[in-house]
Amino acid sequence: MSNRVFIKESLHELARSFAFAGQGALEGLVNDIPRYNGAPGQVYPIIIQDADPDTGIMAPVFTIAVWGLVPASMKPNDRRLPLINVRCENIATHGLSGPAYRSRRCLIPVSGFFEWKYNISANRRDKQPYAIGMRSDVPFALAGIWESWRHPVGIDIRSFAVVTCASNEMMATISGRMPVILRQANYDCWLASNPDPADLMKPYATELMTMWPIGIGVNSPKNTGPDIIEPQFSIESPSLTEGLDPRL
Repeated sequence: MSNRVFIKESLHELARSFAFAGQGALEGLVNDIPRYNGAPGQVYPIIIQDADPDTGIMAPVFTIAVWGLVPASMKPNDRRLPLINVRCENIATHGLSGPAYRSRRCLIPVSGFFEWKYNISANRRDKQPYAIGMRSDVPFALAGIWESWRHPVGIDIRSFAVVTCASNEMMATISGRMPVILRQANYDCWLASNPDPADLMKPYATELMTMWPIGIGVNSPKNTGPDIIEPQFSIESPSLTEGLDPRL
């Protein structure tokens, strides 16, 4: 379950890494990024396909959205929880995700994400957090879907969910699921009007990724400092260090 991410770049550095996208409303987050322990319910920069206000031509652009998909049809008194993640296996047919998947897909720029490995020899509350990113240490894009919901006061609120798939070999050592990570060459295809880019929703190449154990401070979203992603090599079990970046 992918429910925590980190962005260690400044907002301007992040924009440079995704320079193909217009900056749109990006400045509205200048005081919120970097974010070392990002959780659902917070506001993030995402990239969507939108019409240029001057030319009307569709092009990628940064916008601001809340993590937790709220369907456009949701009523004010609806008590359903927002959709944080959506499984790629049923994204096209799920009642909440299907419409967004067919026409409102997005890129979610991050530096990495977190996952927890449960210690199966002890109480399930005993779990080791890991940070996961690229070996190249560059930002990358998670696959997402987005919606726009009109609040009763007349404000349109964008929201998004992260698409997940089965884990690759590295991630399988700690979790059965991982976010769908898109290659740069596939950004246009994911954002385009193709109603079903199913071939892009697959595990990312293990050899391009890295992960490392971190401290339990990440367990609380109240902890937001850069120390959150510092490596904590206090694990002795070889099975827990399998797949770790040998450079660390």
